[in-house]
Amino acid sequence: MGNSETETDPELDDDAMDAFPVPAFEDLPEDLKARIAEETDRAGFTPNVFSAFAYKPSHFRAFFDYHDALVEDTALEREEIEMIVVAVSGVNHCYYCNVAHGALVRIYADDPTLADQLIANYRTADISDAHRTMLDVAVKLTERPNAIERADYDRLREAGFSQEAIWDIAAVTAFYNLSNRMAAFAEMRPNDEFHTLGR
Repeated sequence: MGNSETETDPELDDDAMDAFPVPAFEDLPEDLKARIAEETDRAGFTPNVFSAFAYKPSHFRAFFDYHDALVEDTALEREEIEMIVVAVSGVNHCYYCNVAHGALVRIYADDPTLADQLIANYRTADISDAHRTMLDVAVKLTERPNAIERADYDRLREAGFSQEAIWDIAAVTAFYNLSNRMAAFAEMRPNDEFHTLGR
């Protein structure tokens, strides 16, 4: 768990999601308490996605293990990961991820307006051609996975992405399609703090 000097104690907000009950922090398994305390220390508040997934501890572990692998073992820059998340979440109209990861785009890209552009229409956002190609493929995989073809891989390679980065683009896209759907189904709500971060 977090150290005794932590200013913000972990708190699972009852309104983190509306469709399922949010468990009490003290009732959670010790490993979940430790992971949530670590994130609370880092962020200064407990993101509601942690409160929501704590409803089912085995799914919490799998979800955050994969999340951590995506951001720690990747050929992509963190800014690129968050751009994919926001573009995909914009297409899926995921309120939680649009707000929470919109904040992360602002922070990692050091750009207060990029997230809003990506959510509204990534095709007109102020991004490089390589990043537009990356998001074209991510959105295609989101909207029409059966239409993905080798030409999409070729476009990404021509844009300068390595084979590993191409895998990572697909992995991030697939994971956040799952996340968006769970957030929508569980009626997860973003923390108020996310709305103002990075502005």
